[in-house]
Amino acid sequence: MKVVVDGARCTGHAQCNVAAPEVFTLDDLGYALPGEIAVSHDTEPAARRGALACPERAITVE
Repeated sequence: MKVVVDGARCTGHAQCNVAAPEVFTLDDLGYALPGEIAVSHDTEPAARRGALACPERAITVE
Protein backbone atom coordinates (compact mmCIF):
# COMPACT_ATOMS: atom_id res chain seq x y z
CA MET A 1 0.00 0.00 0.00
CA LYS A 2 1.06 3.57 -0.51
CA VAL A 3 -0.24 7.02 0.27
CA VAL A 4 0.28 10.07 -1.88
CA VAL A 5 0.52 13.57 -0.43
CA ASP A 6 -0.46 16.32 -2.87
CA GLY A 7 1.80 19.20 -1.87
CA ALA A 8 -0.28 21.70 -3.85
CA ARG A 9 -3.37 20.91 -1.76
CA CYS A 10 -1.69 20.70 1.64
CA THR A 11 -2.26 23.86 3.68
CA GLY A 12 -0.25 22.90 6.75
CA HIS A 13 -2.95 21.84 9.22
CA ALA A 14 -0.64 18.92 10.17
CA GLN A 15 -3.57 16.72 11.20
CA CYS A 16 -2.07 13.80 9.27
CA ASN A 17 1.03 13.97 11.45
CA VAL A 18 -1.05 14.26 14.62
CA ALA A 19 -3.01 11.14 13.64
CA ALA A 20 -0.06 9.15 12.29
CA PRO A 21 3.37 10.61 13.07
CA GLU A 22 4.99 7.31 12.13
CA VAL A 23 3.76 7.74 8.55
CA PHE A 24 3.61 11.49 7.82
CA THR A 25 6.60 13.79 8.13
CA LEU A 26 6.30 17.57 8.22
CA ASP A 27 8.68 20.16 6.80
CA ASP A 28 9.96 23.13 8.81
CA LEU A 29 6.77 25.09 8.07
CA GLY A 30 4.41 22.32 9.17
CA TYR A 31 3.43 21.04 5.72
CA ALA A 32 3.35 17.31 4.98
CA LEU A 33 6.22 16.26 2.75
CA PRO A 34 4.74 15.72 -0.72
CA GLY A 35 5.05 12.58 -2.79
CA GLU A 36 4.49 8.86 -2.40
CA ILE A 37 4.97 7.10 0.92
CA ALA A 38 5.32 3.32 0.99
CA VAL A 39 3.33 1.98 3.92
CA SER A 40 4.02 -1.33 5.63
CA HIS A 41 1.19 -3.64 6.60
CA ASP A 42 1.70 -2.70 10.25
CA THR A 43 1.19 1.02 9.64
CA GLU A 44 -1.74 0.80 7.20
CA PRO A 45 -4.37 1.68 9.85
CA ALA A 46 -2.35 4.73 10.92
CA ALA A 47 -1.91 5.84 7.30
CA ARG A 48 -5.67 5.63 6.74
CA ARG A 49 -6.33 7.64 9.92
CA GLY A 50 -3.87 10.29 8.77
CA ALA A 51 -5.47 10.53 5.35
CA LEU A 52 -8.95 10.85 6.85
CA ALA A 53 -7.71 13.54 9.25
CA CYS A 54 -6.62 15.83 6.40
CA PRO A 55 -9.21 18.64 6.09
CA GLU A 56 -7.99 19.47 2.59
CA ARG A 57 -8.15 15.86 1.37
CA ALA A 58 -4.58 16.24 0.12
CA ILE A 59 -3.79 12.59 0.88
CA THR A 60 -4.93 9.62 -1.16
CA VAL A 61 -4.56 5.96 -0.25
CA GLU A 62 -3.65 3.59 -3.07
